Amino acid sequence: MPSDASLTNMPACTVVDLLNRGDVSPLDCLDALEARIGAVDAAVNALPTLCFDRARTHARRLMQQPPGSRGRLAGLPVPIKDLTDVAGVRTTYGSTVFADHVPEKSDIMVEAIEAEGGVIYAKSNTPEFGAGGNTFNEVFGATVNPWNTGLSAAGSSGGAAVAVATGMAWLAQGSDLGGSLRNPASFCGVVGLRPSPGRVASNPDSKIDRLIGVKGPMARSVEDTALLLDAMTGENPADPISLPRGEDFLAAARSGWRPARVAFSADLGITPVDPEVAAICRAAAARFSEMGVIVEEAHPDLSEAHDTFQVLRGMTFASSYAGLLDGNRDKMKPEVVWNIEKGLSYTMADVVRAENNRAAMFRRMNLFFDTYDLLLCPATIVAAYPVGQRYVGECAGHTFSNYVEWLAIAYAISLTTAPALSLPCGFTADGRPVGLQIVGRPRGEARVLAGARALELILDLRPATPIDPRTPA
Repeated sequence: MPSDASLTNMPACTVVDLLNRGDVSPLDCLDALEARIGAVDAAVNALPTLCFDRARTHARRLMQQPPGSRGRLAGLPVPIKDLTDVAGVRTTYGSTVFADHVPEKSDIMVEAIEAEGGVIYAKSNTPEFGAGGNTFNEVFGATVNPWNTGLSAAGSSGGAAVAVATGMAWLAQGSDLGGSLRNPASFCGVVGLRPSPGRVASNPDSKIDRLIGVKGPMARSVEDTALLLDAMTGENPADPISLPRGEDFLAAARSGWRPARVAFSADLGITPVDPEVAAICRAAAARFSEMGVIVEEAHPDLSEAHDTFQVLRGMTFASSYAGLLDGNRDKMKPEVVWNIEKGLSYTMADVVRAENNRAAMFRRMNLFFDTYDLLLCPATIVAAYPVGQRYVGECAGHTFSNYVEWLAIAYAISLTTAPALSLPCGFTADGRPVGLQIVGRPRGEARVLAGARALELILDLRPATPIDPRTPA
């Protein structure tokens, strides 16, 4: 059997092949992860809640089935973001209001992963209720960036990204409303995919027809990300927007499909971008031309994104958390309170305007993909910033009006329902990772994955992770 260190360094697809052949067992994988967590998590605080007893019980049940018949993940361990319920496991949502909460039933997405042979062994850290692009909370503290532990891991799936980047996970589940899979993937040098709404079934909670917030996969490579997406997908009657399982996304990633024409935009016409980040992403996008792909500068009109997102995000927070304000206001971070109160202040006219604008953006995005196979842009407008800085307040001489506006390059895409992937594409001069956002037509995950895989092979950055946490110089 491979050593613990060599096992955690392997791609997830390779480990699944070993599991399917019976060369390693799910218990071997858990032992390797427990050792790795013991060695590195104290430096980064990515997986604050562990459930190895539960995981080993599940692993032993799986091992009663012969290798090769244990589902798509075959017994591979997966951590779950602390916004998502796992039965019998402390689930805090990053809030002191729920510091001792232990759900009796798992989210249907967790059940889907377990049905495909995924073994849940940890909860990954998140900001309170997933609010903000920096992973810290009053329950567990801050998760830091393994490339430089003085820097932010972004958010809200920061714990998931750090676990993957440091070898404490082969794959990780996250969620994304305004970039919460793509931002930490970019900051931590891993792959994060925001799927189309409905691709991954999950508990609908307060808003059953949600089209902005989704759950999705993270990994160290495009293939591994596709592997977890396959395990997460499928229709469930408990989620009224869930889509039937169709394409094999791992096969799509490996298909060899190449786009004919792609568009690159440094800013989508809506946001400032750090010049170094823009240059790194432009250079990476240009490498599509080495495959004979036409690369042009273009983007759809997304000019309504700021107002539209603020209104619809406010509605989401108000419908989900307004009932917690009475009696808990002092326990909630100011940004969460602000979001809830903004949501409550909007009028029906505001909502109508936002919904009409979102529909117009959706139509323009679809029309754009009649000309281009993929849209490329930075996944984040800056590289990782100091962890003690709550959010990005200014960029390239522009001061933002609120704590989420710096995330516009991601949330504008969320509004259109288009799938989007953050692919590691380079490093700043001081060694911080940068992610390129690869966007496809709504429900076009297969082409996003295939295109990302093609560029990943050219860029050849995959050996960069996993890494040991690095302290500031």
